[in-house]
Amino acid sequence: MKYLFLDGSCGISGDMTVAALLGLGASREKLDAAIAGLNLEGVHVHVERASSYSIAGLSFAVHVHDHDADHVHSHEEGYVEHHHHHEHGHHHHEHRHLSEVYEILDRAANAGAITPRALETAKKIFRIIAEAEAKAHGVPVEEVHFHEVGAVDSIVDILAVAVLTDDLGIENCIVTGLNEGSGFVETQHGQLPIPVPAVAHIAEAAGIALHITETKGEMVTPTGAGIVAALRTSESLPASYKILKSGIGLGKRDFGRANFLRAQIIEDCANDKCGDATSTTTGCTPADCNVFQIEANIDDSTPEELGYAMDKLFEAGARDVHFTPCYMKKNRMGTLLCALADSEHLAAVEKAIFLHTSTVGVRRFPVERTCMARSTFEVETEFGKVRVKKSVLGDIEKIKPEFDDLKACADKAAVPIREIQKAVEKKLH
Repeated sequence: MKYLFLDGSCGISGDMTVAALLGLGASREKLDAAIAGLNLEGVHVHVERASSYSIAGLSFAVHVHDHDADHVHSHEEGYVEHHHHHEHGHHHHEHRHLSEVYEILDRAANAGAITPRALETAKKIFRIIAEAEAKAHGVPVEEVHFHEVGAVDSIVDILAVAVLTDDLGIENCIVTGLNEGSGFVETQHGQLPIPVPAVAHIAEAAGIALHITETKGEMVTPTGAGIVAALRTSESLPASYKILKSGIGLGKRDFGRANFLRAQIIEDCANDKCGDATSTTTGCTPADCNVFQIEANIDDSTPEELGYAMDKLFEAGARDVHFTPCYMKKNRMGTLLCALADSEHLAAVEKAIFLHTSTVGVRRFPVERTCMARSTFEVETEFGKVRVKKSVLGDIEKIKPEFDDLKACADKAAVPIREIQKAVEKKLH
């Protein structure tokens, strides 16, 4: 399983995310085509290699030519996104409702410049921000007036994130949490504490963990928080993973240290396939595979209910499930449920336990396991084909016919299963 991992150690903003995704190799050509599809006058983007306190990466900026004044407006990092004063204080930004922003995005989609998936992502990000603003100001979503998020530069940021994530084709995104600064920020509504209300409401609605640091200033912008809320599918990294590629998106604000968003494409090692791409090998490599063990003590579910629950746990992605008789409080006979799940399926397995058993609490803890590399091949016998499982660890090798196939062949030929086993062993030797 591959993931997009956005490292929120330095916070996140729209333009930092765009730059990091470009650093991962997302298509600049598709981005330029999407921006052109917006059909907005006087807009161009600039991408350049730069560094922040010796950390090299890409910088992304949107430039909007102001026809009412003889200068070019340059979007600064996203820390001025949404409702924040811009350093170019004389530049006027239009105020737009959510429906008007959607119309601009639809224009690009109708022109064939963006895919339906990218359009959906862009609208989702704007909707998340609009709902946070509506809650902050106590008005319906339809009445929210976007200020600088509704302006051209931030529409480009959000559209760019949608287009580039779509181009990378990664379905799952991990964000473990976001570091945020402290103090106050100057906005159109006066000084507001950090995190600003929009960021706080997005974090609350999406369950995003914020870690408040001693850094003075806004590290997480509303657009950045909206991106995380829209893209994130997991808040925990696999216990072990490979980094396939990294991209660095530089921020423009000086916090007295390196300021960047690191994006990585990672692969969960626990789901590695052994052998080449055409083999039917499954399972972990012969190394320690980190998974979670989930336990629950149950004293008031019937055997039928527990059998059904086991089926549902496997459907949810559990690697293994078993029950053990145990004594519980008040000397009651009970059942200890034990399940193994990787980080990808952990939440789904826990949910299945709560849904399909009577327990009101579970325990989980990471465990390490050493597993043999497993592969499957077929053996042709006079009774039919039988799948054979082969497990290898160093010089240890185990071979076992698939019992369901033995049973099927035995039933079809009307012979004992041991006859099918002998036929398979004869072929193997």
